[in-house]
Parts: sequence; C-alpha cells; structure tokens
Amino acid sequence: MKSTTKSDNYSYSRRIGRGIDVTVAAIIERDGRFLMVEERAAGNLVLNQPAGHLEQGESLLTAVVRETIEETGHHFEPSHIVGFYVWHSEEAGTTYLRVAFCGTAEPSADVASLDEGIVAVHWLTRSQLLSKQRQLRSPMVMRCLDDYLSGHRYSLDCLNYLDARSLMRNQPAYA
Repeated sequence: MKSTTKSDNYSYSRRIGRGIDVTVAAIIERDGRFLMVEERAAGNLVLNQPAGHLEQGESLLTAVVRETIEETGHHFEPSHIVGFYVWHSEEAGTTYLRVAFCGTAEPSADVASLDEGIVAVHWLTRSQLLSKQRQLRSPMVMRCLDDYLSGHRYSLDCLNYLDARSLMRNQPAYA
C-alpha cells in the first residue's frame, strides 16, 4: 500500500472545487496577543495564523487541529467559526477558500519538531501585525483577525462532514 505524503495531499487539495485550494486557519488569542507562525513561503519569510490545506478524507475541524499542532506545537480546541473567505492570488494563480476558526490552545509536550518551513512561533498584538503588514502571507490574515475582533462567531454545528461509507450504512429504505 502506497503511503500518502504531504505533497500528495497538497495535489489532492489543489483539485478540490476545480482549482480552489481549501484551507483552514486557527485564530488563538491570549492576553491580547495572537498565536502566529513565521514561515518560509516562495522564498520569503511571512507571518500567518496556524493554517494549512485540507487533506483527503479529513474534516475541516480535524484539519485545523492538525495544522495547529504541526505548525505551533499547540493543541487547538476550536470553539467557533469566524468566517469563510475566498481570495484569488494573482501571483500564485490560485483561488483559496479559507475557513477560519477561533478557540483556545495549550502547548503540547508530544511535539518533537514543527512543520518544514516554520521558522518561529510568535505571540503578536494586532498593532504589531499591522506594523508588519507587508510580511503577512495574504490579505486573509488581517481580515480574519479583524472579523474575530469584531465578534464574528458562528456555531461549529453548521459544519457537517459526510463520510460516504457511513452515509451508505445509514440510508433510509424507501418504499
């Protein structure tokens, strides 16, 4: 059986929705500071919320928890959805659908190393992020943060993960 690599999953995620990359992001605030990652992307150092691509067979909630621990070493407990964002990057020629979650996080002792490309993890204020706006990975970073600060919160109950196998078992019989 062939093992799945992150690049295989990335290729899959790029095909979702005919060229739309589905991503998740975690907004985690503690004492007026936000958990951010400094990462290398396209040869540049950029700042982003803990974020990444949805992998094949994965729910949005599972993806945001996984990405947060892989990129920050913190276990994320999502409480709400902040919003859904669509952005087209002319530079990358890609359209992104980002689902931003907010919640709490605690450091995990189980993480030996962070994802490749992660340079550092920072707790930054909104003012610090504004002063580094040219370093933000995309315009979605500040927009998600501002929506969070404006009180945008949607129940996690609006998410439904439909697994084909369980749907087949639970299909009602029709006469």
